[in-house]
Amino acid sequence: MRLIIAEKPSLGRAIAEALPGSTSRQDGAIAVGDTVVTWCVGHLLEQAAPEVYDSRFKQWRLDHLPILPAPWKLTPRPKTKGQLAVIRRLLKEASTVVHAGDPDREGQLLVQEVLEQLRWRGPVQRLLISDMNRPAVVKALNDLKDNQAYQPLYRAAQARARADWLYGINLTRAWTLTGRQASHDGVLSVGRVQTPVLGLVARRDREIAAFEPKPFYVLWVDLAVANGRLRAWWQPKETLRLDDQGRLLERAPAQTLAERLPGAQGRLVKLDAQHKRQGAPLPYSLSALQVDAARRFKLSAKQVLDSCQALYERHKLITYPRSDCRYLPKAHHAQAPKVLQGACQDDTTLGEWYRGADFSLRSRAWNDSQVGAHHALAPTGKDANFSKLSTAEANIFRLIVRNYLAQFYPALETREIKVEFSILEERFRAQGREILVPGWKPLFATRDEPPALPPLTQGEACRVLDQAVEDRETRPPEPFTDASLIKAMMNIARYVDDPEVRRTLRDTDGLGTEATRAGIIDTLENRGYLLRQQGALRATRLGQALIAALPEAVSGPERTALWEQRLRDIAESSAAPEPFLDALVDDLRALLEKTDAQRLRQALASAQGTDAPAGKSNIKTRRRRSFRKKPASHQGKKTS
Repeated sequence: MRLIIAEKPSLGRAIAEALPGSTSRQDGAIAVGDTVVTWCVGHLLEQAAPEVYDSRFKQWRLDHLPILPAPWKLTPRPKTKGQLAVIRRLLKEASTVVHAGDPDREGQLLVQEVLEQLRWRGPVQRLLISDMNRPAVVKALNDLKDNQAYQPLYRAAQARARADWLYGINLTRAWTLTGRQASHDGVLSVGRVQTPVLGLVARRDREIAAFEPKPFYVLWVDLAVANGRLRAWWQPKETLRLDDQGRLLERAPAQTLAERLPGAQGRLVKLDAQHKRQGAPLPYSLSALQVDAARRFKLSAKQVLDSCQALYERHKLITYPRSDCRYLPKAHHAQAPKVLQGACQDDTTLGEWYRGADFSLRSRAWNDSQVGAHHALAPTGKDANFSKLSTAEANIFRLIVRNYLAQFYPALETREIKVEFSILEERFRAQGREILVPGWKPLFATRDEPPALPPLTQGEACRVLDQAVEDRETRPPEPFTDASLIKAMMNIARYVDDPEVRRTLRDTDGLGTEATRAGIIDTLENRGYLLRQQGALRATRLGQALIAALPEAVSGPERTALWEQRLRDIAESSAAPEPFLDALVDDLRALLEKTDAQRLRQALASAQGTDAPAGKSNIKTRRRRSFRKKPASHQGKKTS
C-alpha cells in the first residue's frame, strides 16, 4: 500500500480527487485503489516542554538557565493525538510513503518530523503541490521526487524550531523571573522575531513622542513662459541657514526676495528631459500583497493571509500563497490566456482588462532563475464566481489577477523634465512628467500624476506672475501600520546602523518569513505588547517598558535577520546546523547574564508616564497562573 501524507485535510482531499479510481472514506484518511491519503492537521508534534527533560524544570528558577535539551524530544499535541494515531496505524500497513507537505521549509518539517517520530525506515517520495486544482495535482503526482533531496530543507527547519525553543524558553523565563524581582506580576515573553518587531514599533513611537516640530519656509513663483505658465520653487543658497535636507530655517531671506519678485524677468538656464520606460509591477509575493492590501483596503496582515488561504484551499482560485517569490516559470507563459480567462470572466473590470491584454508579450516576471521552491501568487485558471467570495477574498483575488494581467501590457513610457530658471540671480526649479504610452498604468489606481510642463526651450525667457512664501513645519515620522510594518520586516537592513551588517542583511529574507509575519503581529497584539489605534500599530506601556529594559542585542533586528541567513545556508546544503546551534548557546549564556531587575523596574515605572497607549487590562490576571507552565507560544509551531 502506498501512503500519501498531506499537510492539511484540504490538500489530502485534493490529492484523493486527483487519483484514478473510486474513493472510500476511512477514519482520518481516504482510500483510492492501492493508495491511502491521510493528513496532518498542522503540526501534530511540538517541542517537548522543559519538564519533560527534567521534572525540576517545572518550577521556573534562574539557576536552571540555560536549559539545554539533549537529546531533543518531541511530544504529541493534545488536540491532534487522534490523527497521529491514524498515521501510526497506516504506516504499519504501508510499503512506501509520499511526503506531501507544503513546498517550503516548514512544510518539509511538518510531515517529516512525524515520520521520524514514528520511526518509519522505508522509502519516501516527495510530492510538491502549489496549485490545488485537479490538473495541477495530477501533474505533480506524475512528477514525484526523492525526499532525500530535501533533507537540507528539513535540517534547516529543525534547526529553526530548536533555536526558537532555546531562545524563547530561556529568555522568557529569565525576564519573567527578573520581572517578578521588579514587582511585575506576569509573563514577559521574549522571542527571536517578535521582540525585534516590537522593538521597531516601540522605537518609532518614542521618536514620535520626542519629536519637536521645527519651522521652515518655502518660496514659490508662478512663471509665464512662451507656451504657457508653470510653478517653480526657490533653491536657497548654502550660505543661508538650512537644515540637512536643504530647507530654509529663517523666513526673512524668503520674504525679502519675494518682495523683489513681482514682474521680474529671468531665463531658463538648465533643461533636462529624459525618456523613461518602466515595466509592469511584478506579480505578488505574500508580503508584497499584504502591503498593498493594507494600503488599499485597510486589511490587517492576518486578514490578507486568511483570505489567501481561503482562495487557495476552499475556492482553489490561486496558487500556493505563502510564497516569497515574485517571478513565474517560463513554462507557465503559454497557459496564461486560459488561466486568466477563467479568473476574469465574472468581473466586468477584469474582463475589460483581459480583452486589452497582449499575450504575445513576455515581461521580466517570466524568469526561471528567480523561481525557487515557489513562484509568485497567480490565478489557477479555475472559473471564478465572485458571488461565493467574501468582500476581502474578492478584493485580494482582484489584486492578484491584476498584477498577473499587467505582465501582458506594454511598458509605461514617460518623458520626465527637470528645469532650472535664473531670476534676480537666484535659482528656481520645476519638474513635470508627460505620459507617452500608458501601458500597464490604467490597471493601477494611483495618486494624481504631477502636471506636465508646457513645451520649453533652453534659454527662453520667463516672467514672474505671482509669488508667495509658505510657512511650514517639519513632521514626525508616521506610526507603523500593517503595511509599513510588513515592509519594514521585509527590508530590515534599512533599520540597521552598522554598514557591514546592513550589507549582509540586504541578502537575507528580513524579519520572519512570508508565512509568519502576519502571525507575529497578531501574537504581539494578543500578548498585550501592541494595539491598534486609528489604523496605526502602537506599542503599549508594557511593550515600551520591555524594549527599554532588554539588551539592544535582543530587541534589535540584526540577530534574527542573520539567523535567517544561516538557516538559508543550511537549507541550501552549504552549512551544517550544529555550529549554528552551538553559537546560539554561547549567545544565550551572555544574554542571560544581562538580566537586570533594577533596569526593568525603572523602565516599568517610567513607561507609566509615557504617551504610549495602555496595554490590555487583563494581562496580569490572564497570565498569573503561567509561571509553572511552558510558554506554549515558543514551541516553533507553523502558522496555519
